[in-house]
Amino acid sequence: MIALLLVFLLAAGGCGWLGKWQLDRAFERAELAAAQEAREQADAAPARIGEVLQPQAAFPGELVGRQVEVTGEFEPGEQVLVAGRVGDSGEVGYLVLAPLRVSDDGTGGDSWAGLSGAPVLAVVRGWVAEPSAADDPPSGSVTVTGWLQVGEATSEAAAVEEAAARTGGDGHWPVVHGIALGSLVQDWGGPIYSAYVVDSDTGTGGALEQLPRPVIEGGTGVNLQNAFYALQWWVFGGFAVALWVRLVRDEMAGGRRGGRATDPDTGIAGLPAS
Repeated sequence: MIALLLVFLLAAGGCGWLGKWQLDRAFERAELAAAQEAREQADAAPARIGEVLQPQAAFPGELVGRQVEVTGEFEPGEQVLVAGRVGDSGEVGYLVLAPLRVSDDGTGGDSWAGLSGAPVLAVVRGWVAEPSAADDPPSGSVTVTGWLQVGEATSEAAAVEEAAARTGGDGHWPVVHGIALGSLVQDWGGPIYSAYVVDSDTGTGGALEQLPRPVIEGGTGVNLQNAFYALQWWVFGGFAVALWVRLVRDEMAGGRRGGRATDPDTGIAGLPAS
Protein backbone atom coordinates (compact mmCIF):
# COMPACT_ATOMS: atom_id res chain seq x y z
CA MET A 1 0.00 0.00 0.00
CA ILE A 2 2.91 2.34 0.67
CA ALA A 3 4.30 1.58 -2.78
CA LEU A 4 0.89 2.29 -4.32
CA LEU A 5 0.71 5.53 -2.33
CA LEU A 6 4.02 6.66 -3.82
CA VAL A 7 2.82 5.80 -7.33
CA PHE A 8 -0.49 7.63 -6.88
CA LEU A 9 1.19 10.65 -5.28
CA LEU A 10 3.60 10.78 -8.23
CA ALA A 11 0.66 10.63 -10.65
CA ALA A 12 -1.23 13.29 -8.69
CA GLY A 13 1.85 15.52 -8.62
CA GLY A 14 2.28 15.15 -12.38
CA CYS A 15 -1.37 16.03 -12.94
CA GLY A 16 -1.04 19.04 -10.64
CA TRP A 17 2.03 20.28 -12.55
CA LEU A 18 0.29 19.83 -15.91
CA GLY A 19 -2.74 21.70 -14.57
CA LYS A 20 -0.57 24.61 -13.46
CA TRP A 21 1.16 24.66 -16.86
CA GLN A 22 -2.20 24.84 -18.62
CA LEU A 23 -3.34 27.61 -16.28
CA ASP A 24 -0.18 29.59 -17.05
CA ARG A 25 -0.93 29.11 -20.74
CA ALA A 26 -4.44 30.44 -20.15
CA PHE A 27 -3.01 33.77 -18.99
CA GLU A 28 0.09 33.80 -21.22
CA ARG A 29 -1.40 35.55 -24.25
CA ALA A 30 -3.02 38.23 -22.09
CA GLU A 31 0.33 38.90 -20.41
CA LEU A 32 2.13 39.06 -23.77
CA ALA A 33 -0.49 41.45 -25.13
CA ALA A 34 -0.13 43.70 -22.06
CA ALA A 35 3.66 43.66 -22.43
CA GLN A 36 3.32 44.46 -26.13
CA GLU A 37 1.11 47.46 -25.39
CA ALA A 38 3.46 48.73 -22.69
CA ARG A 39 6.44 48.36 -25.02
CA GLU A 40 4.71 50.24 -27.83
CA GLN A 41 3.93 53.10 -25.47
CA ALA A 42 7.50 53.19 -24.14
CA ASP A 43 9.28 52.91 -27.53
CA ALA A 44 8.66 56.14 -29.38
CA ALA A 45 11.09 55.27 -32.20
CA PRO A 46 11.24 51.96 -34.12
CA ALA A 47 14.17 49.65 -33.44
CA ARG A 48 16.52 48.50 -36.17
CA ILE A 49 15.52 44.94 -37.03
CA GLY A 50 19.00 43.59 -36.28
CA GLU A 51 18.64 44.75 -32.68
CA VAL A 52 15.65 42.48 -32.01
CA LEU A 53 15.77 39.64 -34.58
CA GLN A 54 18.52 37.82 -36.47
CA PRO A 55 18.15 36.15 -39.89
CA GLN A 56 17.00 32.50 -39.65
CA ALA A 57 16.58 32.80 -35.87
CA ALA A 58 13.43 31.53 -34.16
CA PHE A 59 10.79 34.21 -33.73
CA PRO A 60 9.87 35.05 -30.11
CA GLY A 61 6.13 35.50 -29.66
CA GLU A 62 6.54 38.73 -27.71
CA LEU A 63 7.90 40.46 -30.85
CA VAL A 64 4.51 40.38 -32.59
CA GLY A 65 3.63 43.98 -33.41
CA ARG A 66 7.11 45.31 -32.59
CA GLN A 67 7.90 48.27 -34.83
CA VAL A 68 11.21 47.97 -36.66
CA GLU A 69 13.15 49.72 -39.37
CA VAL A 70 15.30 48.14 -42.09
CA THR A 71 17.05 49.29 -45.27
CA GLY A 72 17.44 47.32 -48.48
CA GLU A 73 16.27 46.87 -52.06
CA PHE A 74 13.16 45.04 -53.26
CA GLU A 75 13.99 42.10 -55.50
CA PRO A 76 12.62 42.89 -58.98
CA GLY A 77 9.99 40.56 -60.41
CA GLU A 78 9.57 38.53 -57.20
CA GLN A 79 6.48 40.17 -55.72
CA VAL A 80 3.46 37.94 -55.03
CA LEU A 81 -0.16 38.44 -53.97
CA VAL A 82 -1.59 36.63 -50.93
CA ALA A 83 -5.22 35.76 -51.63
CA GLY A 84 -8.15 35.67 -49.25
CA ARG A 85 -7.21 38.57 -46.96
CA VAL A 86 -9.75 41.01 -45.54
CA GLY A 87 -9.13 44.75 -45.66
CA ASP A 88 -10.40 47.46 -43.31
CA SER A 89 -13.62 47.72 -45.31
CA GLY A 90 -14.40 44.04 -44.70
CA GLU A 91 -13.90 43.19 -48.37
CA VAL A 92 -11.82 40.13 -49.26
CA GLY A 93 -8.80 40.98 -51.36
CA TYR A 94 -5.04 40.47 -51.56
CA LEU A 95 -1.93 41.30 -49.59
CA VAL A 96 0.93 42.65 -51.69
CA LEU A 97 4.05 40.79 -50.53
CA ALA A 98 7.57 41.54 -51.77
CA PRO A 99 11.06 40.33 -50.77
CA LEU A 100 13.45 42.99 -49.50
CA ARG A 101 17.16 42.18 -49.82
CA VAL A 102 18.52 43.73 -46.63
CA SER A 103 21.57 45.98 -46.80
CA ASP A 104 21.41 47.60 -43.36
CA ASP A 105 19.75 46.08 -40.30
CA GLY A 106 21.56 48.21 -37.74
CA THR A 107 24.37 45.72 -37.06
CA GLY A 108 26.65 46.63 -39.95
CA GLY A 109 26.21 43.17 -41.45
CA ASP A 110 27.33 41.32 -38.31
CA SER A 111 23.97 39.51 -38.01
CA TRP A 112 24.54 37.61 -41.26
CA ALA A 113 28.35 37.40 -41.22
CA GLY A 114 28.24 33.60 -40.86
CA LEU A 115 25.50 33.08 -43.45
CA SER A 116 25.58 32.74 -47.22
CA GLY A 117 24.90 36.42 -47.86
CA ALA A 118 22.59 39.33 -47.14
CA PRO A 119 19.21 38.10 -45.87
CA VAL A 120 15.75 38.46 -47.38
CA LEU A 121 12.89 40.01 -45.43
CA ALA A 122 9.28 39.51 -46.55
CA VAL A 123 7.44 42.83 -46.55
CA VAL A 124 3.65 43.19 -46.77
CA ARG A 125 3.46 46.47 -48.66
CA GLY A 126 -0.32 46.82 -48.31
CA TRP A 127 -3.73 45.50 -49.35
CA VAL A 128 -5.63 45.67 -52.65
CA ALA A 129 -9.12 44.60 -53.63
CA GLU A 130 -8.09 43.36 -57.10
CA PRO A 131 -4.77 42.05 -58.46
CA SER A 132 -4.71 44.79 -61.08
CA ALA A 133 -4.49 47.42 -58.34
CA ALA A 134 -1.07 46.18 -57.17
CA ASP A 135 1.87 48.28 -58.34
CA ASP A 136 5.56 47.51 -58.64
CA PRO A 137 7.66 47.88 -55.51
CA PRO A 138 9.94 50.92 -55.51
CA SER A 139 13.39 50.48 -57.04
CA GLY A 140 16.69 51.35 -55.45
CA SER A 141 17.53 51.54 -51.78
CA VAL A 142 14.53 52.08 -49.48
CA THR A 143 14.04 52.19 -45.73
CA VAL A 144 10.98 50.26 -44.59
CA THR A 145 9.30 50.92 -41.26
CA GLY A 146 6.74 48.37 -40.14
CA TRP A 147 5.49 45.88 -37.60
CA LEU A 148 6.85 42.37 -37.11
CA GLN A 149 4.63 39.32 -37.51
CA VAL A 150 5.54 35.63 -37.42
CA GLY A 151 5.52 33.68 -40.67
CA GLU A 152 2.57 31.42 -41.42
CA ALA A 153 2.62 27.64 -41.61
CA THR A 154 1.41 25.80 -44.68
CA SER A 155 0.54 22.21 -45.49
CA GLU A 156 2.45 20.20 -48.07
CA ALA A 157 -0.57 20.26 -50.40
CA ALA A 158 -0.83 24.04 -50.10
CA ALA A 159 2.88 24.38 -50.83
CA VAL A 160 2.48 22.39 -54.06
CA GLU A 161 -0.53 24.52 -55.03
CA GLU A 162 1.35 27.75 -54.36
CA ALA A 163 4.38 26.56 -56.34
CA ALA A 164 2.10 25.88 -59.32
CA ALA A 165 0.49 29.30 -58.95
CA ARG A 166 3.86 31.05 -58.94
CA THR A 167 5.04 29.28 -62.07
CA GLY A 168 1.79 29.72 -63.99
CA GLY A 169 0.85 33.06 -62.52
CA ASP A 170 -2.51 34.78 -62.23
CA GLY A 171 -2.50 38.15 -63.97
CA HIS A 172 0.57 40.32 -63.60
CA TRP A 173 1.60 38.94 -60.19
CA PRO A 174 1.57 35.31 -59.03
CA VAL A 175 -0.95 34.45 -56.32
CA VAL A 176 -0.22 32.41 -53.18
CA HIS A 177 -2.47 31.48 -50.28
CA GLY A 178 -0.29 32.17 -47.26
CA ILE A 179 2.89 33.87 -46.10
CA ALA A 180 4.74 30.57 -45.78
CA LEU A 181 8.35 31.72 -45.62
CA GLY A 182 9.68 28.17 -45.82
CA SER A 183 8.02 27.86 -49.22
CA LEU A 184 8.77 31.38 -50.47
CA VAL A 185 12.49 31.07 -49.74
CA GLN A 186 12.72 28.45 -52.48
CA ASP A 187 11.97 31.18 -55.02
CA TRP A 188 13.44 34.19 -53.28
CA GLY A 189 16.63 32.56 -52.05
CA GLY A 190 18.06 32.81 -48.57
CA PRO A 191 18.94 33.36 -45.90
CA ILE A 192 15.53 34.57 -44.76
CA TYR A 193 13.97 35.95 -41.59
CA SER A 194 11.45 33.85 -39.67
CA ALA A 195 9.10 36.84 -39.61
CA TYR A 196 7.68 39.32 -42.07
CA VAL A 197 7.09 43.05 -41.74
CA VAL A 198 3.76 44.79 -42.26
CA ASP A 199 4.63 48.16 -43.79
CA SER A 200 3.42 51.05 -41.64
CA ASP A 201 4.72 53.78 -43.96
CA THR A 202 2.78 54.64 -47.11
CA GLY A 203 6.06 55.77 -48.62
CA THR A 204 6.66 52.24 -49.97
CA GLY A 205 2.98 51.37 -50.38
CA GLY A 206 1.95 54.00 -52.92
CA ALA A 207 -1.80 53.68 -53.51
CA LEU A 208 -2.00 50.46 -51.52
CA GLU A 209 -4.23 50.34 -48.46
CA GLN A 210 -2.21 50.34 -45.26
CA LEU A 211 -2.81 47.50 -42.80
CA PRO A 212 -3.20 47.83 -39.01
CA ARG A 213 -0.54 46.82 -36.52
CA PRO A 214 -0.56 43.05 -35.85
CA VAL A 215 -1.70 42.09 -32.36
CA ILE A 216 -1.35 38.91 -30.33
CA GLU A 217 -4.47 36.83 -30.94
CA GLY A 218 -6.51 35.94 -27.89
CA GLY A 219 -4.62 38.55 -25.91
CA THR A 220 -7.55 39.69 -23.77
CA GLY A 221 -8.87 37.86 -20.74
CA VAL A 222 -8.35 34.18 -19.99
CA ASN A 223 -8.10 31.43 -22.59
CA LEU A 224 -11.02 29.27 -21.48
CA GLN A 225 -9.82 26.19 -23.34
CA ASN A 226 -6.52 26.10 -21.44
CA ALA A 227 -8.31 26.85 -18.17
CA PHE A 228 -10.62 23.90 -18.80
CA TYR A 229 -7.64 21.64 -19.51
CA ALA A 230 -6.09 22.75 -16.20
CA LEU A 231 -9.28 21.79 -14.36
CA GLN A 232 -9.28 18.38 -16.08
CA TRP A 233 -5.71 17.64 -14.97
CA TRP A 234 -6.52 18.57 -11.37
CA VAL A 235 -9.57 16.32 -11.42
CA PHE A 236 -7.39 13.45 -12.65
CA GLY A 237 -4.93 14.13 -9.82
CA GLY A 238 -7.72 14.14 -7.24
CA PHE A 239 -9.07 10.90 -8.68
CA ALA A 240 -5.66 9.22 -8.17
CA VAL A 241 -5.64 10.19 -4.48
CA ALA A 242 -9.29 9.16 -4.03
CA LEU A 243 -8.53 5.78 -5.63
CA TRP A 244 -5.73 5.11 -3.11
CA VAL A 245 -8.03 6.10 -0.20
CA ARG A 246 -10.64 3.65 -1.49
CA LEU A 247 -8.04 0.88 -1.70
CA VAL A 248 -6.98 1.57 1.89
CA ARG A 249 -10.57 1.39 3.08
CA ASP A 250 -11.07 -1.91 1.29
CA GLU A 251 -7.87 -3.25 2.83
CA MET A 252 -8.87 -2.19 6.33
CA ALA A 253 -12.29 -3.76 5.85
CA GLY A 254 -10.69 -7.05 4.90
CA GLY A 255 -11.64 -6.78 1.27
CA ARG A 256 -8.26 -8.14 0.20
CA ARG A 257 -7.33 -10.53 3.06
CA GLY A 258 -10.77 -11.83 3.94
CA GLY A 259 -12.75 -10.49 6.91
CA ARG A 260 -15.87 -11.26 8.83
CA ALA A 261 -19.06 -11.51 6.86
CA THR A 262 -20.41 -8.51 8.73
CA ASP A 263 -17.52 -6.29 7.67
CA PRO A 264 -18.60 -3.65 5.14
CA ASP A 265 -17.58 -4.10 1.52
CA THR A 266 -16.42 -7.68 2.00
CA GLY A 267 -19.05 -9.57 0.03
CA ILE A 268 -22.63 -10.79 0.41
CA ALA A 269 -24.01 -10.79 3.95
CA GLY A 270 -24.00 -14.27 5.49
CA LEU A 271 -21.22 -15.57 3.17
CA PRO A 272 -17.51 -15.61 3.94
CA ALA A 273 -15.50 -12.97 2.13
CA SER A 274 -13.37 -14.25 -0.75
